[in-house]
Amino acid sequence: MKADSRLMLTFYGDDFTGSTDVMEVLEWAGVPALLFLEPPTADLLARFAHVRAVGVAGVSRSMSPAQMDAALPPLFEALKALGGDVFHYKICSTFDSSPTIGSIGHAAELGLRVFGEQTIPLLVGAPFLRRYVAFSNLFARIDDTTYRLDRHPTMSKHPITPMHEADLRLHLGEQTQRRIAAINVLHLAQGVRAYWDGLRANGTEIVVFDTIDDGHLLTIGTLLDDLAVERTQDSPLLIVGSSGVERALTLRWQQIGRITQPPPPPPVGAVKQLIIVSGSAAPPTAAQIDWAEQNGFALMRLDTARLVDPATADDERSAAVSAALECLSAGRSVLLFSARGPDDPHIARTKAHLAELALDPNAVGSLLGTQQGMILRALLERTGLRRAVVTGGDTCGYAARQLGIYALSALMPVAPGAPLCRAYSADPRFDGLEISLKAGQVGKVDYFGSILQGSQ
Repeated sequence: MKADSRLMLTFYGDDFTGSTDVMEVLEWAGVPALLFLEPPTADLLARFAHVRAVGVAGVSRSMSPAQMDAALPPLFEALKALGGDVFHYKICSTFDSSPTIGSIGHAAELGLRVFGEQTIPLLVGAPFLRRYVAFSNLFARIDDTTYRLDRHPTMSKHPITPMHEADLRLHLGEQTQRRIAAINVLHLAQGVRAYWDGLRANGTEIVVFDTIDDGHLLTIGTLLDDLAVERTQDSPLLIVGSSGVERALTLRWQQIGRITQPPPPPPVGAVKQLIIVSGSAAPPTAAQIDWAEQNGFALMRLDTARLVDPATADDERSAAVSAALECLSAGRSVLLFSARGPDDPHIARTKAHLAELALDPNAVGSLLGTQQGMILRALLERTGLRRAVVTGGDTCGYAARQLGIYALSALMPVAPGAPLCRAYSADPRFDGLEISLKAGQVGKVDYFGSILQGSQ
């Protein structure tokens, strides 16, 4: 594939919702971006002549290292072939990972094989998402309380990758043997380039950056832009991190006049009905479900144990679709959910049922996400509605594939990291669908109401 010199940046997201987060930051800052589900061909990309950044939404956050070995190198090679000064391996700002699932360290090693040996900047902090790194420790804010990640009420109890260590050097050190060092808030205030050069000269292979505010992001973005320009190989600068990477770079690009901040997009306006499929157990999503119940949405709990059981999945899915259609025919918006908070007993019950079936309990995300995607597809087919919401990283990825979506563009900001998007689908029934693919942790309590009303 011929490299496309138009591109300023390419990225791969290790989960679906995090990928839309990157696209949003770029788009609203003045870098037209498009998110694909598979690397685009040159012919397909040529249809979007205005695009300056291209990403692929992946699922490596739920992969084992062996699965990464098979899946990631060809994806990285395809994105490398598109060109661009920077390649970003996008991770969640809560650093969801472990040595056995979603290993960020292993993904970084695979990236070095494709993009060439270099010192990797690791930028996780995203102040606009209320994620902060101080002396290498990761913090996240909920309402007025800022938690260290190993004490965070959700991430410390994450069902797949619980955060037991907030120091990113130590957490990452369990996933890779590469030499890790840090640039902290004191270094950022004292001249970051000299310190970076010293670390690189001493053989450091991954550098963790502190980030508290946009001032830090601009300082880091200046360094990253300089490093990208200095790359002499026919290969981009490899960066690992959250959407703070894009925020840092676009702040710098605006400062030097490479891009211009565009006016905010207008609201898209209200629709009469909305379909929501929720696969998130995060407390913010539970609060959003409560809000929906109090504001006239028809709530439907999905029997997740039956949905993940091959013997009962088809019948349970058909029953859920029929019940939802009944509510929709009465003029109500519907919300079909699999969990209501991290302590929902249905979570443990579903995993126990998978164990009884001799199936991997960690497969619950793919099994349930696929079924929820099939439910959403059936409801959209039967009703012709043109706006929907999906919550939860795994659920979003599988739902998008069920709709034949091959690309997304940001349509309207609603909450940081959770825009309303326009879908591009090979199926004309879903082409142009307005859809929000939202991580469970983001959005205000009335997020679903904002999507229904089409307001920012």
